[in-house]
Amino acid sequence: MFHSLGRYILLIRLSFKRPEKFKVYWAEVMREMVSIGVGSLGIISIISVFIGAATTIQVAFQLSSPLVPRSIAGSIARDSTILEFSPTISALVLAGRVGSSIASQIGTMRVTEQIDALEIMGVNAPGFLIAPKILASICMFPILVIFSIALGIGGGYIACIASGDVSPADYLSGVHDGFNPLTIQVALVKATVFGFIISSICAYQGFYTEGGALEVGQSATRGVVYSCVMVLFADLMITRIML
Repeated sequence: MFHSLGRYILLIRLSFKRPEKFKVYWAEVMREMVSIGVGSLGIISIISVFIGAATTIQVAFQLSSPLVPRSIAGSIARDSTILEFSPTISALVLAGRVGSSIASQIGTMRVTEQIDALEIMGVNAPGFLIAPKILASICMFPILVIFSIALGIGGGYIACIASGDVSPADYLSGVHDGFNPLTIQVALVKATVFGFIISSICAYQGFYTEGGALEVGQSATRGVVYSCVMVLFADLMITRIML
């Protein structure tokens, strides 16, 4: 475990070594941002709308007492979406989509000796392959989470219109009442940390792949599993520290 941890830290340190040609690295960062951000909008949109709708319906079902105002459903759905559902579930989904892609791409380059060719040419392979992916993830994950929060709350509003369990006016009243900006800060911090965790762990697994095509798939699987576990651990720690 300590051997893997030390090798992971050294790889991250080498990845952020000063680049030889900044323009080349900048182009890679932009390409990765498009791949991670635009490529993930579809799955994030679908998940966010349905989770927001399901959360609102379940909260309305549990708050069936006439003594509880119906607007509380909007408040609970809002805080749950901002603090937990959007950042954490989005990160778990992105670990499967983005993380596996990063691990398989770098792993394939390793087993086909493309990384060895870069190193022979004097190129800092970790900096050229890993740093752009980490930077793009750190930049795009918070944007995707903000997008997910908006769609999640919108999904709850659609559920109110479709089901009638809570009136849209009561739902919007609950969404506006008692809003604490700290919840947005917590969500953005989580998204940034999750982006670093997923991209760096999956890149590490791919970079040290040995063997052939079978090992590439195993590295991608390990990257997704380890990053998901670390995302949940980081979620607990950030929640405990900031809240």
